[in-house]
Amino acid sequence: MTVTGGHTAERVALVTGAARGIGAATVRRLVREGYGVVAVDWCAEKHEGVPYPLPSRADLDALVAEHPDAVVGVVADVRDRESLDQAVLAATERWGRLDAVVAAAAVMVGGAPLWETPVADLDLLWEIDARGVWNTAAACIPTLLAAENPGASRFVAVASAAGTHGLFRLAAYNVTKYAVVGLVKGLAADLVGTGVTASVVSPGSTRTDMLTATAAIYGLDDPAEFAGSQLIRRLIEPDEIAATIAFCCSLDGGVVNGTVVHADGGFPGVTS
Repeated sequence: MTVTGGHTAERVALVTGAARGIGAATVRRLVREGYGVVAVDWCAEKHEGVPYPLPSRADLDALVAEHPDAVVGVVADVRDRESLDQAVLAATERWGRLDAVVAAAAVMVGGAPLWETPVADLDLLWEIDARGVWNTAAACIPTLLAAENPGASRFVAVASAAGTHGLFRLAAYNVTKYAVVGLVKGLAADLVGTGVTASVVSPGSTRTDMLTATAAIYGLDDPAEFAGSQLIRRLIEPDEIAATIAFCCSLDGGVVNGTVVHADGGFPGVTS
């Protein structure tokens, strides 16, 4: 684990998968709304079986450099519970509290029907996309419960439209995203009466490197072709998903609990 940066803040968040894409957009949005943020990322750069470049340490450092007084960068793997415990410690040591957690770390692999999908693909997706959310919750919830006002504490997981709809040649990805939804619903039930809330934001086709890799799986030259699957008939921008996540993290978002916010532009976008 590596830590850099920091400043005082009245409200503090921890974001996983923070170095790029929706995670980075969420960090920026929360900073604009006055948060101090612990930005957590694996910074693996590449991993066998993942068909696109992963964020690097340079990506995380650049994010911290944008807001050196508001962002603490932590290099940690969500598969490693101890590293997440250290990320929580980075928040409490720097700011003395933790108010919101965004579990956004995920990868995407696929391209074959279920019966031809390598078990290694399922294992990788499960460990990062599902168990990584579990580990993040297990590491962070005790600190959220210990807050002076736990009714202001929020846990938000990022799933996908794949957590509601079956997607062609992405059965393993479907498995993990459905699991995220079930995990958070169970977590919200466990949190009954504590004031801490848990919710899921499920994006549709959002302009990220992951979407570009998905387009390649489907033989599409341009990920913009996915726009036809959404009623808004355009791709979603990461900043738009970040705004939705930020609302769920906010004091005003306290009624969003044990449920899924479908930030998918109307997916699937079928019209008669």
